[in-house]
Amino acid sequence: MIRLGALGAGLFFVLALMLGVVQPRDAVAPDPVEEHHKHPQKVEWSFNGPGNLGIFGTFDRAQLQRGFQVYKEVCSACHSINRVAFRDLAAIGFSPAEIKALAAQYEVASIDDKTGEAATRKATPADKFPLIYPNEAAARAAQNGALPPDLSLITKAREDGTNYVHSLLTGYDEAPPKGWTVLDGLYYNPYFASLNIKMPPPLAADDQVTYADGTKATRDQMAKDVAVFLTWTAEPKLEARKETGVAAVIFLLILTLLGYLSYRRVWADVKGPKAVAAE
Repeated sequence: MIRLGALGAGLFFVLALMLGVVQPRDAVAPDPVEEHHKHPQKVEWSFNGPGNLGIFGTFDRAQLQRGFQVYKEVCSACHSINRVAFRDLAAIGFSPAEIKALAAQYEVASIDDKTGEAATRKATPADKFPLIYPNEAAARAAQNGALPPDLSLITKAREDGTNYVHSLLTGYDEAPPKGWTVLDGLYYNPYFASLNIKMPPPLAADDQVTYADGTKATRDQMAKDVAVFLTWTAEPKLEARKETGVAAVIFLLILTLLGYLSYRRVWADVKGPKAVAAE
């Protein structure tokens, strides 16, 4: 009797499971955010090399310096690059004198040697770029509840980071789709995760900065330059890593060739079974 009851319970469970499998599901309404969200536009970057293959590419030093200028004159009002030291800028072409003068424009936290109390001092090349706000609460209070992220690693923290930064900065012009509501105090940007972003358009017009090398400062050019600069802050050793990778591949190819030639020489006088049988 117990066995029959267990068998009946098992059959009921199987039938219920099969019914659930074949029963049609209710139609799921499409997510409007996913429907209108856009993937970053693909751009050919010098550091990716020909065809964006990711090898043999190098940073354009002039573009890196222009990107730093855009960051300093536009983005640094809200966003820090606290993981970058002033002396790191030597890698993008700044001279020691330029770096020292630039660092002296900033104040960093310190301790008064005489009183032991908190104080500030002028930054030195060894210091990192200071935080814009002392803590998250101060940042949100100054930005109407928004928290501007540190940009040091932003291109590593976002998928397709360099293209994402460029597309985000140039995506404010696109009109919201029909029926889409942009809340007060927000801006529509199809490249942002939620489509509505609190950050106002940072690059509002052409010639917002004046490049020292005479390059025309269009909005697209400024967006590209700062995107490349932020790629460098996230991967300052990118070029060295590529050089090491290429050297390692060449070494392995040579080692493979030598191994094969050694194999042929060592086993050259050894006769196989067919050769022995023929004798």
